Amino acid sequence: MNISLEALHILDVIDRQGSFAAAALTLNRVPSALTYSVRKLEEDLDVLLFDRRGHRARLTPAGKELLTEGRHLLLAADALEQRVKRTATGRESELRVVLNSIVPFQNMVPLIARFDREETGTRLRFTHGVLAGAWEALIDGRADLVIGVTHDGPEITRTSGQFQTRPLGAIEWAFAVAPTHPLAEAEEPLPPELIRQYRAVAVGDNSQNLPSLTIGLLTGQDTLTVASVADKLEAQLAGLGCGHLPSSWAAPYLASGALIEKRTLLGKPHDTFLIAWRKGDRGKSLKWFLNQLAEPEIQGMLLGTSASNNGDAECRSAKAAGAREKKI
Repeated sequence: MNISLEALHILDVIDRQGSFAAAALTLNRVPSALTYSVRKLEEDLDVLLFDRRGHRARLTPAGKELLTEGRHLLLAADALEQRVKRTATGRESELRVVLNSIVPFQNMVPLIARFDREETGTRLRFTHGVLAGAWEALIDGRADLVIGVTHDGPEITRTSGQFQTRPLGAIEWAFAVAPTHPLAEAEEPLPPELIRQYRAVAVGDNSQNLPSLTIGLLTGQDTLTVASVADKLEAQLAGLGCGHLPSSWAAPYLASGALIEKRTLLGKPHDTFLIAWRKGDRGKSLKWFLNQLAEPEIQGMLLGTSASNNGDAECRSAKAAGAREKKI
């Protein structure tokens, strides 16, 4: 067979990094070695895989077809490797965790430190997923555990019987605007017709293939779409738009006056977030995290609803305010 998994992996990294040089750095190899591997594959297949004109390495139609199908093989090979290692040791070589941006990574740090003390040998890989994007990572086999998904997942997660979920906890929301925003002085409760006149700040769904989800937006409302809840908070602090924020995120800024909470006729429901994983994929490290995530103390820490997290948020608010004053 002319196509090897190593060759597919090289093509995948070059495509993701955009150049042979950047891919070589990622793979800790010299660019000439990657160039040789690709040319050897092109000769074996008698096709051109990359259009080398310009600074960015671009796949030809044949290269795109090879890589599209090849990525399925890479995922299958990785899954096979994980199963073999779990069978041998009961421990995953790597645990891939997707965090909804509603869960700040800094809230995960104490849990990671606790896991490190177990000395399992399992590497942890964290990425972010928003709305359907978090579910997509689990469905596509790019995640072993997703923390902070919503009930409004794609139908396959509810009907296929392949996935399991468990409540993580509820989030309360506050509709907040900067003191300079026109809605700051508006009479309460704010009707939807009035809110619709002003731009909303929304965290964008980062799904690539599943239908995108939207939450809390009014029909016809102008929208500033950002990548994370942290970005949404910054945009609303700057008066760039309005919208609901997690109460735990907004609390210190409401207390300092950097944000103003407004009552609305159509309040945002208190959402319950979930953790999700694929049935049958329960190595020892995944089981450890599932046991930890069943503890109310851990749930409160991740969602920012515990007293200690509120204190940390106030400290971060003070630091952020100081940084803004220095910039001014």
